[in-house]
Amino acid sequence: MKKMGTMEIVKGKLQIGGMDLEDLAKEYQTPLYIMDEAHFEQTARIFTENFQSKVFQGNVLYASKAFTNIYLVKKVKELGLCLDVVSGGELYTALKAGLDPQRIYFHGNNKLAKELEYATEAGVGRIIIDNQDELTLLLGILEEKKLRQEVLLRVNPGVAAHTHEYIQTTNEKSKFGLSIHDEGTKDVVRQMVTSEWTDFRGIHCHIGSQVFEEESFFKSADLMIGYAKELEDELGIPIKELNLGGGFGVYYTPEDKPFELGAFLRRYVAHIEESLSEAGLEPESVDIEPGRSLINGSGSTLYRIGSIKHPMKGDPFLLVDGGMTDNPRPAMYQAKYEAGLVSRPDAPSEQTYTIAGRACESGDVLITGAKLPKAQVGELLIVPNTGAYTYSMSSNYNRIERPAVVFVKDGQARVAVKRETYADLIRNDVE
Repeated sequence: MKKMGTMEIVKGKLQIGGMDLEDLAKEYQTPLYIMDEAHFEQTARIFTENFQSKVFQGNVLYASKAFTNIYLVKKVKELGLCLDVVSGGELYTALKAGLDPQRIYFHGNNKLAKELEYATEAGVGRIIIDNQDELTLLLGILEEKKLRQEVLLRVNPGVAAHTHEYIQTTNEKSKFGLSIHDEGTKDVVRQMVTSEWTDFRGIHCHIGSQVFEEESFFKSADLMIGYAKELEDELGIPIKELNLGGGFGVYYTPEDKPFELGAFLRRYVAHIEESLSEAGLEPESVDIEPGRSLINGSGSTLYRIGSIKHPMKGDPFLLVDGGMTDNPRPAMYQAKYEAGLVSRPDAPSEQTYTIAGRACESGDVLITGAKLPKAQVGELLIVPNTGAYTYSMSSNYNRIERPAVVFVKDGQARVAVKRETYADLIRNDVE
């Protein structure tokens, strides 16, 4: 198991942020989401310090769909990041945390009328339009409220990123955005430019998640810049903003080969600058939207082993007190993880296990082929690199309570999300 962030072995036991994991389990129970606050801060600084240019303003937007709560948004505010939200609930969380609405960018491929009303009334900085019907809906709301809104248009440059089909977002079959190869897309831009209710700023794209090929990002930037130049020349409008999305791949297992982030970002900026120069474009800003790559390595999930089963065929099962309710990714799209035993992190591997959860589903398997020391019932098991798309995708399937979320740093733990209770599970039930 690869140690991430501030993970270290002290007196033979694993610690994060100076906190003994056995102590955290005793105080906050398991399963438990543990967020390495110092590691998140360090990763955020890598983004903000390296995505800088003398040609344009480089904005880093944290993609809150990866993981969000009030505590996290306050960290986003503190670190000088902007925020990308994709629902009224994420927007509500951001505003409750006190984030300046001008630093909020509202995404989504089918925004509800009530969400657009909420966003415009709150004064969000940008609304990223996905399609013609959404624009029509927004224009009606803005006209009724006599408000003017800065907007971008999400376009699809058609880059085929090499990642799981469920997290590809710019192939020609994607549900997101409008194709740059469709002449009708320019009609939508014209409508945004000519309306008195919208201030058209530019275009947005996102090629997918868990992308490890630099060339995919460079190609996407070139296509976006080329399309921006086409819009400027044909429609006579300035493109003030280019939003290139995120999707930078992260480490889960040795199969993953992520970028050295700082060096990649500097190369990325240099490539964008060169492409802009060749096109003769001078946008005010270029934005990126890291979510997974900002938070994933900061998160770990702590479980306790409840049973060890030896089936007639296959590897023995380690049954833990969580599973697909706190991390649905393996069940959804075969996501892979590593694991370790908290009390024996350096012990040699002796056995291959299937780590499975407690939900009433055969597919509730977190890890197959996990090589560990011979495990014992009652031991703590840690799964690192669970900062993204675990808590945010968790559920109450089987009426299982969601775990707590604690941030750890410098020997202190701060609860960001309380553990759910049985009472929480029925709070909306009507007797």
